[in-house]
Amino acid sequence: MTSTLTDDYVLGTHDAELTRLGLQHRIWRARALDGWQRAGFAPGQTLLDVGAGPGYASVDLAEIAGPSGRVLAFDRSARYLDALRSSAVRNGLTNIVAKQIDLDTEALPASGADGAWVRWVFAFMSNPRGLVERIGAALRSGGALVIHEYFDYRTWSFAERSRTFDGFVEAVIRSWKNTGGDPDVGRPLPAWLEQSGFRIASLRPYIDVIAPGDFIWPWPKAFVSVGAQRLVDIGELSEKEAAAIVADFETREAQPHVRMVTPAVLEIIAIKE
Repeated sequence: MTSTLTDDYVLGTHDAELTRLGLQHRIWRARALDGWQRAGFAPGQTLLDVGAGPGYASVDLAEIAGPSGRVLAFDRSARYLDALRSSAVRNGLTNIVAKQIDLDTEALPASGADGAWVRWVFAFMSNPRGLVERIGAALRSGGALVIHEYFDYRTWSFAERSRTFDGFVEAVIRSWKNTGGDPDVGRPLPAWLEQSGFRIASLRPYIDVIAPGDFIWPWPKAFVSVGAQRLVDIGELSEKEAAAIVADFETREAQPHVRMVTPAVLEIIAIKE
């Protein structure tokens, strides 16, 4: 597939990132399913996966929509969409339509959809408010939008603070802002939604204090090694700085009684009026 869009993101689309996204989805899947159920996602509906990436959520949404429904999955990365299509074939799903678009500028090629799902997409957009409006235009009146977005990324820290690790978090934030993103975009999103014709049905924060044996621990752990190398690749960190971050994380992970606070995520369920 030939693309005129960039196939890359600030976090990359390489194999390690694709694998990390799969791990991330497995860890967050129960919370996503719970949000979709409370939003009323159901068989026979048309559901949008906005910023679908490699399609881990698209597969789950397609199973909810069933043979009489469909999922329209949108992303700008041809590589990720190819992975999504391969996954649909492996899972015997024929109700997923994958479309490559630039979410920052293009209208969603859909109308009258029953629901939409967006996870960790607005944080990377240069025009997130415009995307809110374009999603609204693609939903029917009464359609539900479920969002997971960071609203206080700096909560990500060891309970006993580490200057090295805190520096890594700041480098991640800086890299997003340098490309026009906002890792705390969850803060203004409810107001933007209301100003764009949505009613807020639910706001639910997710923040966890975890130990190395906890189910959630592999999620931030996977981001450290992949994310540190990515920051080297884009010039935000030196190899020496990245190695120090990974070593610091591994040392602290091995300590008894260690705890980590995860980045604060806001779940928003909004209904198109």
